Amino acid sequence: MLAVGIVSEVFGPHGAAVPGFDFALCADRPGLVPTDCGVAVSIAHGLDRLAEADLVIALPGAGFRTPPAAAVLDVLRAAHGRGAVVAAHCVGTFALAAAGLLDGRRATTHWRFAELLADRHPRVTVDPEALYVDEGSIVTGAGAAAGFDLCLHLLRREHGAALANAIARDMVLPSHRDGGQAQYLAAPAPENGRDERLAEVLTWAREHLHQPLPVTELARRAMMSKRSFARRFSAATGTTPHAWLRSLRLTRAEELLETTDLPVEEIARLVGYGSAAVLREQFVRRRGVPPRSYRRAFTRAT
Repeated sequence: MLAVGIVSEVFGPHGAAVPGFDFALCADRPGLVPTDCGVAVSIAHGLDRLAEADLVIALPGAGFRTPPAAAVLDVLRAAHGRGAVVAAHCVGTFALAAAGLLDGRRATTHWRFAELLADRHPRVTVDPEALYVDEGSIVTGAGAAAGFDLCLHLLRREHGAALANAIARDMVLPSHRDGGQAQYLAAPAPENGRDERLAEVLTWAREHLHQPLPVTELARRAMMSKRSFARRFSAATGTTPHAWLRSLRLTRAEELLETTDLPVEEIARLVGYGSAAVLREQFVRRRGVPPRSYRRAFTRAT
């Protein structure tokens, strides 16, 4: 049920300001499909609905240890063969492996079942720590809430950071998480005044990305020692202040490259990098291309 909720929330309607998708849930046997929480989901569409889909996501299910029906495997292969993006997260990855789509590729799944996937499908290179693995037309994601990471990555890749960020904000989620399954990512409700101050500081930091924002300054605003702030920050976000700020700055740079004609030098200043050279270095290291190439590629894609 969590997986159904994830894809429905990401690709479902988000209001007039956000472009919509032609989204449908499909099954080899339409009708009432039981879920792990005891509530059946009514599936109106059969596999024929996938014939023209641009994106097909195989959702996880309790029966993943048994290969899907031949018709399901055939439709996954057919979708990939005609150029659709085929994705899966958690144990849904087992369906893609059973269809032979992961042979010779890297893939991930829920860390608990990574060894089983590798044992059953030795031609698949299983990465048990990745939140998602992008192999172009095949994309796989880790377990549980990592389905959000997978879906937001697909949005960012195909439609740009601005749309992915807008949908993430609507769902009150980070648009991009650094790290992998090895980290324990928690976002608890504020337990006391210190947590509330931390939330206020993070909001302030988002609004002041053009400033240096050293950890000492963030800790001072949170009225904590530097060590206490780093510990509290890690518990609340699952990453370090430095990595969080870097991700925030690069995501904001992506938005500005996509939606404005500002020079790269000005974008670097607005997101808190001292020069275009520093932004370029971080962009190449984390995004794989220089900022100007990213802008040209996005312009061609749209």
